[in-house]
Amino acid sequence: MSSQNPSASTPIILTGDRPTGPLHLGHFVGSLRNRVAYQDTYRQFVMLADAQALTDNMDDIGKVHRNVVEVALDYLAVGIDPARTTILIQSQIPELTELTFYYLNLVTVARLERNPTVKQEIILRGFERDIPAGFLTYPASQAADITAFKATVVPVGDDQIPMIEQCNEIVRKFNRNVGQEILVECKAIVPEVGRLPGIDGRAKMSKSLGNTINLGASADEIRAAVKQVYTDPLHLKVADPGHLEGNVAFIYLDAFDTDKAGLAEMKAHYTRGGLGDSVVKKRLEGILQELLEPIRARREEFAKDRGQVLQILKEGTMRAREVAAATTDEVRKALGLSYF
Repeated sequence: MSSQNPSASTPIILTGDRPTGPLHLGHFVGSLRNRVAYQDTYRQFVMLADAQALTDNMDDIGKVHRNVVEVALDYLAVGIDPARTTILIQSQIPELTELTFYYLNLVTVARLERNPTVKQEIILRGFERDIPAGFLTYPASQAADITAFKATVVPVGDDQIPMIEQCNEIVRKFNRNVGQEILVECKAIVPEVGRLPGIDGRAKMSKSLGNTINLGASADEIRAAVKQVYTDPLHLKVADPGHLEGNVAFIYLDAFDTDKAGLAEMKAHYTRGGLGDSVVKKRLEGILQELLEPIRARREEFAKDRGQVLQILKEGTMRAREVAAATTDEVRKALGLSYF
């Protein structure tokens, strides 16, 4: 199904990433492999949210610029097809900024500060009260991103559900104020596999924490990372019974090992004792090497012609802007801002 010529009944899906670094296994299990499948059933827009990334990266703007192409390479390498999925760059669609400006009149500062996702992110970044205004108003910006394409579905982690709820609040308030059903509400899709912890056992795999395995990692990098994967600190001897809870090696195996019967047998052996962590990690490394080798090879092939990657982004952004411009024109007319 082509993203350029969907049927009228095709549901629209919007998803994307902040281009602040290469994508990693956490992105793959949480969203990327699903996006490949979504191409067959949705009119899919995948956004490189570079403008939003600047809300907490204005001290290193080069990082965002550099990683736009890097993230696009990851998209192409995992199988996101630009003939079926529209890949776009947020900053190159000024209509998104215009919609954000209008939507800011539909929310209060108090409501933005109460958003659980925003509150948690403020804590994680240590902003306290020194919050960049662009960061605080992200719910309105995300609502613009979603509604510009009249997305009916948005895949998010469970921590992002409050953002979808606030987007729908804005949609309902706008439609009520203008007396027309212009904007469309959306629903969240939460992936079956939750967020992967980092290799160090921390709750989140994150570039900033340095605990990731990147999709473009070399065979040696994968091997070195798997050796550092957190297991069971109480499993001191091979004969000792091991624990699965919090054991990152088994969390990763649950996410990527397709031999569920064999994995169940390994878990039983580990918990009753007599199975060393090195055996578990050997299985994990083999699976990750097999998973990432073709992705790495495709990425290297696409990277040979970065000009072509930029052309893909340009064409996708142009198609996306046509859609966003049509929605923005409807919004202006509904607000009485159409004069000529």
